[in-house]
Amino acid sequence: MDYVYVESLLDGNEDIPEGSILSRTVHDDEQVRAVAFSFAPGEELSEHTSTHAAVLQFIQGEADVTVGGDAVSARAGTFIHMAANLPHSIHARTPVVMLLMMFKGG
Repeated sequence: MDYVYVESLLDGNEDIPEGSILSRTVHDDEQVRAVAFSFAPGEELSEHTSTHAAVLQFIQGEADVTVGGDAVSARAGTFIHMAANLPHSIHARTPVVMLLMMFKGG
Protein backbone atom coordinates (compact mmCIF):
# COMPACT_ATOMS: atom_id res chain seq x y z
CA MET A 1 0.00 0.00 0.00
CA ASP A 2 1.33 3.46 -0.93
CA TYR A 3 -0.28 5.38 1.94
CA VAL A 4 -1.62 5.13 5.47
CA TYR A 5 -4.94 6.78 6.33
CA VAL A 6 -5.95 7.49 9.92
CA GLU A 7 -9.21 9.44 9.98
CA SER A 8 -8.64 10.83 13.48
CA LEU A 9 -5.83 10.41 15.98
CA LEU A 10 -8.40 11.35 18.63
CA ASP A 11 -10.48 8.20 18.13
CA GLY A 12 -10.15 5.95 21.16
CA ASN A 13 -8.65 8.72 23.29
CA GLU A 14 -11.84 10.23 24.67
CA ASP A 15 -11.49 8.60 28.10
CA ILE A 16 -7.87 8.26 29.12
CA PRO A 17 -7.80 6.22 32.35
CA GLU A 18 -6.56 8.20 35.35
CA GLY A 19 -2.86 7.66 35.97
CA SER A 20 -2.28 6.27 32.48
CA ILE A 21 -0.28 6.86 29.35
CA LEU A 22 -1.61 4.98 26.33
CA SER A 23 0.26 4.48 23.07
CA ARG A 24 -0.57 2.90 19.76
CA THR A 25 1.58 2.57 16.69
CA VAL A 26 -0.25 4.01 13.69
CA HIS A 27 2.56 3.40 11.17
CA ASP A 28 5.90 1.61 11.11
CA ASP A 29 8.16 1.02 8.13
CA GLU A 30 11.87 1.21 7.33
CA GLN A 31 11.80 5.05 7.24
CA VAL A 32 9.44 6.28 9.96
CA ARG A 33 7.54 5.07 12.99
CA ALA A 34 4.45 7.04 14.06
CA VAL A 35 3.01 6.50 17.54
CA ALA A 36 -0.09 8.21 18.98
CA PHE A 37 0.22 8.89 22.72
CA SER A 38 -2.56 9.77 25.17
CA PHE A 39 -1.63 11.13 28.60
CA ALA A 40 -3.94 11.49 31.57
CA PRO A 41 -3.47 14.81 33.42
CA GLY A 42 -0.35 14.76 35.59
CA GLU A 43 1.30 11.89 33.73
CA GLU A 44 4.77 12.27 32.29
CA LEU A 45 7.57 10.70 30.33
CA SER A 46 10.73 11.39 32.30
CA GLU A 47 13.81 12.74 30.54
CA HIS A 48 15.16 10.36 27.92
CA THR A 49 16.81 10.34 24.49
CA SER A 50 16.26 8.54 21.20
CA THR A 51 18.80 7.41 18.64
CA HIS A 52 16.46 8.79 15.94
CA ALA A 53 15.51 12.33 14.97
CA ALA A 54 11.86 12.85 15.94
CA VAL A 55 8.87 15.17 15.73
CA LEU A 56 6.28 15.74 18.46
CA GLN A 57 2.94 17.06 17.15
CA PHE A 58 0.45 17.96 19.87
CA ILE A 59 -3.14 17.25 18.82
CA GLN A 60 -5.04 18.02 22.04
CA GLY A 61 -4.36 19.33 25.53
CA GLU A 62 -1.57 21.22 27.28
CA ALA A 63 1.83 19.96 28.40
CA ASP A 64 5.15 21.13 29.76
CA VAL A 65 8.00 19.89 27.60
CA THR A 66 11.74 20.05 28.24
CA VAL A 67 13.85 19.86 25.09
CA GLY A 68 17.63 19.96 25.32
CA GLY A 69 17.39 21.69 28.70
CA ASP A 70 14.86 24.32 27.56
CA ALA A 71 11.38 24.38 29.13
CA VAL A 72 8.58 25.07 26.64
CA SER A 73 4.80 24.86 26.68
CA ALA A 74 2.87 22.69 24.26
CA ARG A 75 -0.78 22.82 23.25
CA ALA A 76 -2.91 21.67 20.32
CA GLY A 77 -0.99 22.67 17.22
CA THR A 78 2.50 22.70 18.78
CA PHE A 79 5.25 21.15 16.63
CA ILE A 80 8.67 20.20 18.01
CA HIS A 81 11.49 18.73 15.89
CA MET A 82 14.31 17.07 17.82
CA ALA A 83 17.72 15.89 16.68
CA ALA A 84 18.80 12.37 17.59
CA ASN A 85 20.13 11.95 21.15
CA LEU A 86 18.56 15.20 22.41
CA PRO A 87 17.28 14.84 26.01
CA HIS A 88 13.55 15.58 26.35
CA SER A 89 10.63 15.02 28.73
CA ILE A 90 6.86 15.60 28.68
CA HIS A 91 4.47 16.39 31.55
CA ALA A 92 0.72 16.55 30.77
CA ARG A 93 -1.15 19.39 32.50
CA THR A 94 -4.47 18.34 30.93
CA PRO A 95 -5.50 15.25 28.93
CA VAL A 96 -3.01 15.23 26.04
CA VAL A 97 -2.99 13.52 22.66
CA MET A 98 0.33 13.69 20.85
CA LEU A 99 1.77 12.14 17.69
CA LEU A 100 5.42 11.06 17.84
CA MET A 101 7.21 10.46 14.54
CA MET A 102 10.68 8.87 14.66
CA PHE A 103 12.78 9.00 11.51
CA LYS A 104 14.87 5.87 11.05
CA GLY A 105 16.86 6.85 7.97
CA GLY A 106 20.08 8.92 7.96
